[in-house]
Amino acid sequence: MRSTLTDIAREAGVSAATVDRVLNNRPGVRARTREIVLEMAQRLGYIAENSNSPTQRPTLPGAVIRLDFALPAGTNSFIKMLHRHIEAQAQARPDLDVRVATIEGFNPDRLARLLHDLHGQTQGVGVIALDHPTVREAIRSLSASGVKVVTIASDILHVPRVAYIGIDNRAAGRLAGYLLNRFMGAGRPGKVALFAGSLSYRGHEEREMGFRHILTEESPNLEIVEMREMLDDREKAYSEASALLDRHPDLAAIYNVGAGNTGIARALKERGRALSTVFLGHEVTEGTKDLLLDGTLDAVIDQNPRVEAREALNILSHAVRGLPYELHQPRLQVIFRESIPEI
Repeated sequence: MRSTLTDIAREAGVSAATVDRVLNNRPGVRARTREIVLEMAQRLGYIAENSNSPTQRPTLPGAVIRLDFALPAGTNSFIKMLHRHIEAQAQARPDLDVRVATIEGFNPDRLARLLHDLHGQTQGVGVIALDHPTVREAIRSLSASGVKVVTIASDILHVPRVAYIGIDNRAAGRLAGYLLNRFMGAGRPGKVALFAGSLSYRGHEEREMGFRHILTEESPNLEIVEMREMLDDREKAYSEASALLDRHPDLAAIYNVGAGNTGIARALKERGRALSTVFLGHEVTEGTKDLLLDGTLDAVIDQNPRVEAREALNILSHAVRGLPYELHQPRLQVIFRESIPEI
């Protein structure tokens, strides 16, 4: 007959509630007590021998799963929307205990430290991650300990993740190039500027690559004159765009692969260039809705943060329980002034 929680509690000299917290990887138990409970659970055959962490075995049906998310801090409206959707959807899931942490700055070492600190504290992690050696090693270490990991919005290759949840960013960049060519008119020459949050995000790098490739293939008349990184900060975006427009008064178009659209728009408006410069960006937010309506933004390429939050919670919880799940990726959508959706 299989041992029970009560059997483990009796042999370990603790309460059944303590055993439940340990086996489901919840906080509030001293490290030595946790070791004793796990050792007794192994000895009684409740979990497999040589299992160093309860996250290395499927979670019991009905048990609450601890999930953690690591998101960048700052003024990025899309990230804030994703944060809100994760927390709102988690509140409707009594089977989940979800925590969201934000990392100030584009600092891979801070992110890596946060991921390392989650060892023994969580069963699944969702992360918008910088593609950096310290971050990749932190993800590999988490996965080796049995924690399930998904990357969101921007992928990292060659790490043991359960899934990437987000759009095809290279395709998004090519789509932006196609739109720009149509807005500019085939064969019309012009100067184009690129803005990015940080090329440390593979997603931003892939958008830039896709954009450059399609312009090379189909619009050799368009010249990319500058590439600026503004760390998804709208004030930095404003100052960079202001300087750019002063250097290139004949600039024809701007493609922003990241956040900071409102800062770029302010610089365009101050110089009377809002309606004469083609401006393409990403993500439908309250700020980009207003810019579409007043004509400053010509089009926005959107991914759906509500879908990404839902899929991240679903695939992590299924992976922790050892259950299959069919991932439903968000779709690329082009939004114009006449087709603004509710958000």
